Amino acid sequence: MNLTEVTFDDARPFDGYGPGFFRVGGEVHHGALVLHAGGLSSWDGYADAAALTRLADAVDVVLVGTGREVAHVPGDLRTAVEGVGIGLEVMSTPAACRTYNVLMGEGRRVAAAVLPVVGPTGDAPA
Repeated sequence: MNLTEVTFDDARPFDGYGPGFFRVGGEVHHGALVLHAGGLSSWDGYADAAALTRLADAVDVVLVGTGREVAHVPGDLRTAVEGVGIGLEVMSTPAACRTYNVLMGEGRRVAAAVLPVVGPTGDAPA
């Protein structure tokens, strides 16, 4: 799916996403990732709270994309992130990508930690 083109200052937006990948700033990235104005990195998912807590000085909120559907995140992830003063908003990955682009376009201090969308059967792409 392609997302609407928006002009950003220094940040790279989500340009699109598909089964197992994200297109960010014109480049394709496979697997889960964390994106914010300061950069992009791979993410090991819910067990990788450190990738989010180290953003405490850079962002006010992390949008967590849980895949095709909204799902609960583990309590220890929420506790760790909120414990360093970062808000945590959980939504589906498509919603997180769109919301991230809107908030970045408004100049907000936001990050997206997103799990890839998998196929309609729930199986990860090959």
